[in-house]
Amino acid sequence: MALEAIDDYYDLNDILSTNEKLPCKIEMPIYRLGYLDSSSTSEHLNPGTKIELPYWMARSLCSRKRHMVSVELPKNYRESYREILTADASVVDLHKLGPFYYSFGTHLLKFELPDSPDVAKILVKAFQARFRKVMDSSQNAYNEDTTKLTEKLDESERLLFKAGQLGLNDFMRWETRQTEKLTTSEMVKNHRKRKRAVMEDVM
Repeated sequence: MALEAIDDYYDLNDILSTNEKLPCKIEMPIYRLGYLDSSSTSEHLNPGTKIELPYWMARSLCSRKRHMVSVELPKNYRESYREILTADASVVDLHKLGPFYYSFGTHLLKFELPDSPDVAKILVKAFQARFRKVMDSSQNAYNEDTTKLTEKLDESERLLFKAGQLGLNDFMRWETRQTEKLTTSEMVKNHRKRKRAVMEDVM
């Protein structure tokens, strides 16, 4: 199964995930950006310099048309970590590995690195392995503090958890017949107020 990153200009989580840093190596001189390397006194970034750059910058400097830098896979996506996820993804603190683990990992596939197929597989397998636990937890925590339940989840899993909670709350309201209570809409209330004000002006 192939994963394809979908950029969403207005999605805050997507913006934050593309700001995650990854290890890069400068392949050709990049002028007047030496300040990006805190360990260097040079005004420029010279070939061979190793530096961490945010994804959005690395992506613009490393593409099929432009190869000013080469990128490496961040350690949290390398083989040793993939083996941990393969062993038992459900117990891993994914938020510690990266708050946007799935989203950032999907973006990394655009670089077409040698490990990209394996990264794509582990992202899918980890999500599948954790999905049921996330949803089960969300359905069994009615009116409870969910901090402990969500602290090890990546941000996309937290959104799933929240969706499950909303569904549970709606069901509980329906079951206790709270959804059957009719209330006056704000539009009607405002219309009545305007009508009353007009009548008072006429009188």
